[in-house]
This record gives sequence, C-alpha cells and structure tokens, in this order.
Amino acid sequence: MPQLRKTVFADEEIYHIFNRGIDKRLTFTNKREYERGILTLDYYRFKNPPLRLSKAFQLGAEERAVFLEDLKNKSEKIIEIIGYCLMPNHFHFLLRQKSDNGISKFVSNFTNSYTRFFNLRNKKRQGPLFQGTFKSVHIEDNDQLLHIHRYIHINPVVSFVTDLKNLENYEWSSLQEYLEITDKKICAKEIILDQFSSRKSHKKFLFDQVDYSRRLKVIEHLLIE
Repeated sequence: MPQLRKTVFADEEIYHIFNRGIDKRLTFTNKREYERGILTLDYYRFKNPPLRLSKAFQLGAEERAVFLEDLKNKSEKIIEIIGYCLMPNHFHFLLRQKSDNGISKFVSNFTNSYTRFFNLRNKKRQGPLFQGTFKSVHIEDNDQLLHIHRYIHINPVVSFVTDLKNLENYEWSSLQEYLEITDKKICAKEIILDQFSSRKSHKKFLFDQVDYSRRLKVIEHLLIE
C-alpha cells in the first residue's frame, strides 16, 4: 500500500504519476497481465465501485457487462486519465484529480488490486509489487503538459521499441486510443487534442521526436527512480 505522503493533490489540477516495481522487478510480464493492468486503471477511475474488480469478474458475462456499463454511465469519476503507459517494470499516468484525495485513492486501488492479481498468478509470491510511495510531478503549465503527454507515449521508444512505426502497435499505452486504432474510451483526450488542428498534427507532434526520445534515454533514470 502506498505510504503516507506530504503532497496534497488539488482538485482540477494535473499530475504526472509514476512508479516502478519493488527492487526494479518486472511487474507486467505477458499479455494477460498488461490487459489486467488496463482493466484495473479503467475500473478504479470511478468513485466507490460497489464491487472489487476481482468480484466483478465473478459475475456472469451478461451480468458483468451490464454492471460495467452502469458503472461507466452513472458513476462519478475521482480522476480523469489523460494518458497512461504500462511498461515491463514501471507505469506512467497523467491524471487530473476530480474529487478530494482522488489521485491517492486511484493509485492505491490500482496498485493493491493489480498486486493481488499478480501474486495470485505467481503463487509463490507475497507482499508488495510496487515501490511504497509513488512519485508525482505537478503539471505547472501547458507546455509541461504537452511535454509529459509526449514523453509518456514515446516511453516504449525510450526503453525498447526501436522504430517509431512500431510504436503504433504498442497496445499497453493510451497512444492507440489517441490515434483511434482502438475503440477504448478511457482517456479525456480532448484536453490534449483540442490544442491541435487535427489528429494528424497531433501524431506529427508525437512522432517527429526520434532524437528527442533517444536523449530522454540518458536521463530516464532521473525521471522514475
């Protein structure tokens, strides 16, 4: 569980949230784990879900579909997700807080729920999966917002995807949602896209940064340590 922190998150403010596996261990090792990570962040952006995610999965398929649709249509959000990226041993979220303590609740629910899932799959494993206190950076202005939005989405290039063309195929970030490759509707994309004349110009903003991504590799450890 995340430790108590001095940071007070303000409603309607935007923050870059990130954390890595404890002892830098892998936290997402296969497709099923990545898929569960995305389902978990999608689920816990809502206020007080009546069931834990693991319990929701115990419902019959039809009942579960109705339950999830009602949750998304009728429930208040504690945070808005502007962007996210799940990586083999860490994650990045770009979040706007919508209710008091929303970010802390969301990250706690995400990490606790996903850790229970991960430990059950790895039956010999117990205890925390992520480092105790997640890191946060307050987004002070729009330039910083766009910079972090870009950084999060090209993070796979920084780490292991060698060709920007292959970046579009990376399923475990919100990039495919921004590019309309997937029908997921997790992110508050208008916060970013309203600043561009077209989706094409937004894509150009992200993808014309090969050298930028390589420079970031040099300082990546400073961003997520």
